[in-house]
Amino acid sequence: MPEQATVLIVDDEQPITDGYAQWISEEYAVKTAYSGTEALDKLDEEVDIVLLDRRMPDISGEEVLEVLNERGLDCRVVLVSAVEPDFDILELGFDAYLEKPVSEPEELRDAVETCLRRSEYDNQMQEFLSLASKKAALESKKSNAELDNSEEYDTLQRELLRLRAELSDTTGALDDQDLRAEFQNGRK
Repeated sequence: MPEQATVLIVDDEQPITDGYAQWISEEYAVKTAYSGTEALDKLDEEVDIVLLDRRMPDISGEEVLEVLNERGLDCRVVLVSAVEPDFDILELGFDAYLEKPVSEPEELRDAVETCLRRSEYDNQMQEFLSLASKKAALESKKSNAELDNSEEYDTLQRELLRLRAELSDTTGALDDQDLRAEFQNGRK
């Protein structure tokens, strides 16, 4: 997870955008955009999370999502919309959906934190699988004696154990966060 994540807030209603920015600016580096066009100009490798309005007059949030995917940008997206979710959301590439009005800063912060945990999990899993593949390759070609006498192999095994523990911790945090979000959504 980055030291301070960068969040791009996109909404054509300036008071909403500025309000969200105020809610999260102490925890995150914040960029704002008041249109889909402006969002596309500000989307870059620095952005970790996008809080994206689904319906905007110039370029919709759905179109912004398409461009984001075309550019291959590695960021998480939270759709924040007054549009009640319907089955059409299954075709959209986003990570979380919040219905407006978002009246509590904590709801916004929780969505951002969940997305950051998911990114952290993805990064940890990618590193773990890469090292596991290297371990399997070595084990298929080296004798047990060679493996037992290798400092590099010993370091690899310790690193895999460390990553397994980190993955477990991250998964536990995700489960807690996702369950809490489901519980809150179920109460509405």
